Amino acid sequence: MLPGVDLEQLLTTVGYVGLFLIIFAESGLFFGFFLPGDSLLVTAGVLSAGTDPVFSLLIVCLVSFVAAVTGDAVGYTFGRRVGAPLFARGDSRFFKQKHLDAAKVFYEQHGGKTIVIARFLPFVRTFVPIVAGAAGMHYPRFALYNFIGAALWAVGLPIAGYALGAAMGEQLDKYLFFILAGIVVLSILPTAIHIYRGNRAEVHARVRSLGRQGVTPPEGPSQP
Repeated sequence: MLPGVDLEQLLTTVGYVGLFLIIFAESGLFFGFFLPGDSLLVTAGVLSAGTDPVFSLLIVCLVSFVAAVTGDAVGYTFGRRVGAPLFARGDSRFFKQKHLDAAKVFYEQHGGKTIVIARFLPFVRTFVPIVAGAAGMHYPRFALYNFIGAALWAVGLPIAGYALGAAMGEQLDKYLFFILAGIVVLSILPTAIHIYRGNRAEVHARVRSLGRQGVTPPEGPSQP
């Protein structure tokens, strides 16, 4: 995500081309994990509603769908060609190994349907197609899940935003800031929950491991 960014201003500035590039990068280029895909799609839908819309909903859906499909395809190809060396590299400014590891675990747990589920998980969705390629997933199977996920995410979210904007009617301008703020929070929430659960599971596993070794886990700070 990009903290402090005015999504409405961003979209009106970059237009359809910028929307395509952002969704494309977040869908399959490992340095695009921080981009605001979910909130941007819903915002584009909101800005397609009203009496004087900024965008055409049809074009927004088409641009977003193509960007999501091609972005994932590029990520898959990258993972297929790079493979194992990618998992051995260290962190850099635009690459965090923990995000790739989280995507790998998610892929191993949920199999092919991860391609669809991960669309709605910021950070994870950027790395899942790379992991699928590195794992040697057959491309026709990957492409099927890729199309389904892109349809649900890149088309579904703008339509949801459009419906929200249409329902607000003349009140849209008055409450747009709060709507967009809520969208940002909701877009981060699934990944935050996933990371929280993963951290809890890791802590419990370490405690159990120490118990099997006969080591007493360190206690927290004593209370006064």
